[in-house]
Order: sequence, then structure tokens, then C-alpha cells
Amino acid sequence: MPGAMGFLGCVARRAGLRGSPGVSPLVRTSARCYSSEPTKERNVPYEKTLKQQGGASAGPTKPLPRSADAVVIGGGSLGCQTIYHLAKMGMTNVVLLERDRLTAGTTWHTAGLLWQLRPSDVEVELLAHTRNVISKDLEEETGLHTGWIQNGGLFIASNKQRLDEYKRLMSLGKVYGIESYVLSPAETKDLYPLMNVDDLYGTLYVPKDGTMDPAGTCTTLTRAASARGATVIENCPVTGVTVREDETGVRRVRAVETEHGTIETACVVNCAGVWATKLGDMAGVKVPLIAMHHAYVVTERIEGIQNMPNVRDHDASVYLRLQGDALSVGGYEQNPIFWDKVSDKFAFSLFDLDWDVFSANIEGAMNRVPALEQTGIKSTVCGPESFTADHKPLMGEAPEVRGFFLGCGFNSAGMMLGGGCGRELAHWIIHGRPEKDMYGYDIRRFHNSLTGNNQWIRERSHESYAKNYSVVFPFDEPLASRNMRKDPFHQVLTEQGCVYQERHGWERPGWFSKDGPAPVLSYDYYGAYDGPKNTDDKYRALLGKEYTFDFPSHHHVLKDECMTCRQGVAVFNMSYFGKFYLSGPDAKQAADWLFTADVNKKPGSTVYTCMLNKSGGTEADMTVSRLEPGAANLPLAPESNGDTYYLAIGGGVAEHNWNHIRTVLQDQGFTCTLVDHSEDMGMLSIQGPKSREVLQEVLDTDLSNQAFPFSTHKVVNAAGHQVRAMRLSFVGELGWELHIPRDSCLPVYNAVMAAGAKHGIINSGYRAIDSLSIEKGYRHWHADLRPDDTPLEAGLAFTCKMKSSIPFLGRDRLELQKKEGLKRRIVCFTIDEKIPLFGLEAVYRNGVPVGHIRRSDYGFFVDKTIAYGYIRNPDGVANPDFVRSGDFTLERMGVTYQAKAHLKSLFDPENKRVKGIYD
Repeated sequence: MPGAMGFLGCVARRAGLRGSPGVSPLVRTSARCYSSEPTKERNVPYEKTLKQQGGASAGPTKPLPRSADAVVIGGGSLGCQTIYHLAKMGMTNVVLLERDRLTAGTTWHTAGLLWQLRPSDVEVELLAHTRNVISKDLEEETGLHTGWIQNGGLFIASNKQRLDEYKRLMSLGKVYGIESYVLSPAETKDLYPLMNVDDLYGTLYVPKDGTMDPAGTCTTLTRAASARGATVIENCPVTGVTVREDETGVRRVRAVETEHGTIETACVVNCAGVWATKLGDMAGVKVPLIAMHHAYVVTERIEGIQNMPNVRDHDASVYLRLQGDALSVGGYEQNPIFWDKVSDKFAFSLFDLDWDVFSANIEGAMNRVPALEQTGIKSTVCGPESFTADHKPLMGEAPEVRGFFLGCGFNSAGMMLGGGCGRELAHWIIHGRPEKDMYGYDIRRFHNSLTGNNQWIRERSHESYAKNYSVVFPFDEPLASRNMRKDPFHQVLTEQGCVYQERHGWERPGWFSKDGPAPVLSYDYYGAYDGPKNTDDKYRALLGKEYTFDFPSHHHVLKDECMTCRQGVAVFNMSYFGKFYLSGPDAKQAADWLFTADVNKKPGSTVYTCMLNKSGGTEADMTVSRLEPGAANLPLAPESNGDTYYLAIGGGVAEHNWNHIRTVLQDQGFTCTLVDHSEDMGMLSIQGPKSREVLQEVLDTDLSNQAFPFSTHKVVNAAGHQVRAMRLSFVGELGWELHIPRDSCLPVYNAVMAAGAKHGIINSGYRAIDSLSIEKGYRHWHADLRPDDTPLEAGLAFTCKMKSSIPFLGRDRLELQKKEGLKRRIVCFTIDEKIPLFGLEAVYRNGVPVGHIRRSDYGFFVDKTIAYGYIRNPDGVANPDFVRSGDFTLERMGVTYQAKAHLKSLFDPENKRVKGIYD
């Protein structure tokens, strides 16, 4: 009976008639209930929750131990998954502390949906592990049913672009054996008779998606963990985290404090969800997340809905979760309500639902399933959830305190990602690094200047929330909290039409528009909260032209930038690079251990090298320059009596690299100084056949091959200003980098452009670098080179000093891999069709899936689409013969293309051009 609670259609109309009050997003107050009827019952749709009367006041459910190897704080999905996996991996002296009852914070009211396909190979693997744990492992271990229901998932596409996105997911899923089907509107109607398909372009059906039960899952996880020796204690709020400096000044976790006693431990795991920021404050750790209201409604019974799949209608920003013979309806609004005053007493609690905010979800749901208009509302569920700047979790060891780990900020996906992330977090704690490439979730992906910036956290989290269901286009950029870090060239390049990308807070040049300046404007919240929307936003208009799975309309502009570099000369602003100095008594020993290449050449040398983890995976690639000892000449050189190294690192991963180096120095006990001068210097790269002619007019030194060979550097004068010149190339041409003190940047730039005018010099951006570097076969870290790739697999064996006897981190794994043979390797592919590839395309060898594409771009010089991916030999070693003897095809959005495999660089494989040899 719909009666007392009101029909969904009536509620939507009432909310629509009222309109939205104008409230600033920065001061929005508590949720308001405009209709007493629809919010009369606020309750989750689960038959069982873990809520009990009395709550935390009853005292701890078990005595606290004096010490533990790790203390997990927070009894939600992530906390329970983490302690389960810690115990399963053999760390059994572990404790989980929950301030109330398990799931009491945000997990108890979660929708519990699990979709297997995501636009990321790592996330597909994480989701697969969660599904295995929930649907199989736990039941086998405990004999208990977790509440898993495999009712399938259906993604709705209302246009071609959306269906193309789904087809990308389908192609990737084939590599992992995930069953999925693209359905026509008529086939969709057959599967889901209650659905309106009149406005559908198509759908993607994944039969083995499903639904999880939070109480059943968390109860079973903790029982399994307890059976292995872990201790789970409820009703025990944490009041403090003891942190002390060790003898070298490193801050480390020492204990967890509660009202009922203290547990000595060297490891704390923050799985506190919405409350994670407060827990971080106790240890002096910044946790950049924000709490928002997130809601769904539960309908009365709907005839014919039983056994239907869960639905995600991204274009309507709504999901429909099967709830027995009813539906839960939720989604993501443009104007979510922030919960600024997070209460510690908020356990098993819900907010009143703001119908003005939520009504957009109802309208989309009623359009998709018209029967909802005459269906009553049984209850509303509006609870807090934690959201982050990029809609991805916060994981890993905090940069501020050793032993303080994060497992929070899951953006309403804590149940879905919990199993995979709990396993990786447990491996991180026990072994120092996760098994998979978790950089996209690692707290170190954010620069330290951003993680405590409330404006950045708020604006970015809003944008990520509002765009959660948007099509994921490869070259999209955020609009929120831009211009946080700008180099000295920013304004002059803006005036010349620079279209910027954002990386690590930095504005870096993407490409140069021929239509004048396109500055990035202040964030307008997409017009939400009745605020003014930006007008004449040229940057946003240009960004909109990237929203395609075809070549963008400015493809010819990118071609001009690339071909000018290949045939003439181009200048690239690479100032966002990380620029570190490593010095001190143990600097040489540290450099030998950190870097795969032998960087201890004579002073004046520059070496391209990798840094590895204990598993031999590549944590970074960079250049390391050995400096002459001498007096300080900052920022170009620190004072040094001995060995000093200058590290130049891709700016988007500088924080990650900084922390990796610092952690290794601490773990090895090296006495070194690591100093960051990234903000103090700009960096210009002048590349192309005519670069020597241009720079010879600007620099006061001989640039001949004999006087200034490749892979060397020296401090020189440029237009009267001291700079460090390095003969290097990221694009495969003759060229130099100029590392320039901040105040000298513009004079040097102006001199370069003046000298280059007669040679046709142009500004060029990172879109060109992406194309030029893939032609040359240069790697991009976190694209075709990641922490789960070894240098041997990545074709970078030349960076490893294997022929020497010098030990380095990860060397033992490389030696073993070399002995056993590579099970997988990177391969370059080209196709004849003039279509773009973006990554995630499936790779088939003789009709069998053997991998997927990691990185792709169009090579304008070779005039082909180029793609790099790792392929695996299911039957043994992936040696060159395995590549040469195979017939390869690539599947792009469900369509198969014949591909040619290459084992050498497509462009200048003999490296003549970087040496200045142009035949």
C-alpha cells in the first residue's frame, strides 16, 4: 500500500514546485525536511543490522591487550576486510577497535552494490577479489552466508558516447574473463520488462554483478579473522594516538589510547570513514576527505520487479538496486549537502532527506521505470559518506608519520572495493608495499601543499561527486581548485593560447590554441547552490571538444606542434618537474642502493635510471645528475664537500618519489640530506634539429657534440643568467633542458624565443610530448611503467647495473626473473586504421586474450596509431619469439583490428637524432 508515505511521483512534483533555496555551498546548514510524510520512516532496507540499544556506554566487548602488531580503527567494511586479510596473511596479533558496533558509521546504510567493470585494470582486479571473498571464500571458511545476491547489473546508455564507454569496459572485461553483453533496446526490454527503453541507445549487461549485505559481510569477516587469532573489540572509542620521534628524528606510531586503556603498537590503520580526519588529527596526519549527505529511498512492493538486475543509468545520474520485491533508488546530485560539523555520537543514525536536492534522482528513476510514479515510498535513507578530491580512496602509509596507514575516503564504494583494498592494505602493512599498482589510491598521489587545503578538498570533492556518473574521457581535466601552483611562465604562455592541464596542483601546458587566451576560471560549482555560473568560459569550451572517443577537433594543432619539433625546434615548459638534491656522508651509498643505473659516473654526467621496490617493481623513473663538490649556488647547487646528486622527476609523481626516497633512506639508516627545490626553479626543454642553432645564440658555451655530449650537464650563462643546461631529450631529438632560477625564468625564455624566431620556434605542450615520446618508445611512469612492472618486463634492462656487483633495491628479484625468463613483456603495436586508441583495449594473440593496452597515442611522424601493452604467455615464457610468431589483434569498443607487433622503437631506433646525427 503506498497510502501514508505518498507516491514517488507526487513527492517529485512537490519538490519540483518548491524550488531550491539559495544557500552557499560553504555555509549550507543541516538538511531540511519539507514533507513530513515521505521522511516519516528513516531506515535501511536490510532485515538485519548490528544496531543494539546501549551502544558504546556498555563498555568494551573484550579486554584490551597490552600490545599488538597492528591496530585497525573503524569497524566498517574496510576495517573488517583489513583485519581479515591481515590475519589471513599471518599477522594474527592484531586488534580492531570500533567506537560503537560494527558497521555503525556509514557501512550499515550502504546500498552494497558490486559492479565488476570499471575503466581501470587495477580496479577490475580489486573488485574481482571482493566478489570472490564475499561470494565464495568467507562461506567456505566459516560456513556462514554473507548475504551475497548475484542478480546481475545493467548499465544504461542514452547516447552513442555512453555506449562506446561501456564497450571499452566490455573489451577490458574479456581479458579478465568477465562475462558481459551489449544489448539492444528490444533485448533490454526482454530482460527488464518494466523498463522504459524508448530513449535508450543500448545497454551493457553483466550477469554476475550483484548485491552485498553490510551486516552479514562484516559479521562473517570478523568471525573469520577472530578464528585466526585476531581480536575485535566494539564499544571502545579511540581518544588518542601516541607518536614519538626516534633517534633520527623520524616520527613513528607508538600506541593507541582509549578511555579503557592503551595498546602499544607500531602500526595504526585509519579505517574510520567520515571520522578519519579527526583520527588523523590525533597523530598529526592530514586526511583530505570531506563528509556529504548521500541518500536513497526504498519503495513499496513493485509487481514484476523480482529477480531483476541492478541498474545504473549514468546519464540520469541514478541507480536502481533490487531489494527483494522493491527498489532502492539513489544517485549523485549536482548540489550535495556537506556535513561540516561531524558528530562523534552519530552511530546507526540518518539525516532527514532534503527532497529539493534528491528530486532529480527520482525524476530520472521514474523515466527509466515508469511504474515508480505510482509506487509508494517505504523509507528514506540519508546518511553521511566520505568523499575525496578525485573520487578515489585514500590508502597507504601517511607521509607525516611512519606506521600510520590510511584506509578511508571510499566515496560510497567501501563495500564494493573493500575486499580488494583490504587485501592490498594488509600486504602494504606486512611487506611495506602493496602487490598491485595502488598509486591511484595512495595518499602520496597528492602534493603535501594540497592535502591540508580546505578549499581544494571541498571544491574538488564536490566536482568529483557531481561528475561521478559522467562519461570518463581520456583527456578530461578538473575545473575545481585550479591555479594552485603556477610557474613563472604561466601568464606569458596563457596569453599565447596555452590550454593547461592540472597535475599535482601544477598548471602545465597541454597544447596551444590558435584562438587566443583560454584562462582557467575560478570554480563555479557548475551553477549549483544558486550560485552564478561562469560565462564566456573559453577553457571549458575547449575542454568540451575533448569529450569524444574520436580524434579531437584540434588534432591538427597537435600535429603541428609535433612536426615542428621533429623538423625544426620547439620549446616545452616542464617547470612542474620535481627537483631534489641528495647529499650527505652516505649519499653515494644511498644512490647506489636507490637507483638501478650506475649514477656514480664523473661529475657532470646525467643518467636515466629507475627506482624499484622490494619486489623489483618500478616506483619511479628519472634523471640523476652528479654534481661537482663546492660552495652553495642555490638553487642551482647546494653546498657539498662530497657526493651530491640532482634528481629531476616528473612533476605529477614528485610527492610519491620524495616519500619513496625518504622511506628507503630511513629504513636503511643512511645519513643523507634530501632537499626539495621544485618551486625555486623553472625548466625549459628546447628540442628539435635546430635546437643547437637557437641555443648557441643564448648560452655562453660550446654546444658541439664534442664539447657538450649527450647525457651531460653544466652550469652556464643564458642571456646573462646562470642556468643548469642538460643535454637530454624526452622526445627523441637533439635538445637541451635549461633548469633556471625562478627570477631568471622570463628573461631566459624571452631570449630563447627571440633567438628562435628566425628558425620558426614554437611553444609546445604535453600532448605533443605524449605523442613524440610514444613514437620514440620512451616510457611514461604510471602508464606503461608502474610499480607492478619490472624494468626487465618494461624493456628497460639497460637502466640496471646488472653487470656490476653493486647491490640495489630489488636487484635480487630481477636476477631471479632473468634466470626464470619473463612471463610477460611490453610490446609496441600499430594499426593501419586512422582511429584513436586510449588504453584498456584487449590484446589477442592467435585469438587468445593475452593482455591489454596501457598507453596509446597517435604518432604523427610515423602517421600511425601506436599502442603499448604488456602481454603474457599463458603457457610459459614471453620471449621475443613468442611475440614474432604471433598474429595479434586489438579489440577497441567491441571491434577487432589487425595489429602489428614491434620489438624496437618505431622512430630512430639507432638513437642518431638525440646524438645530433641527422642524415
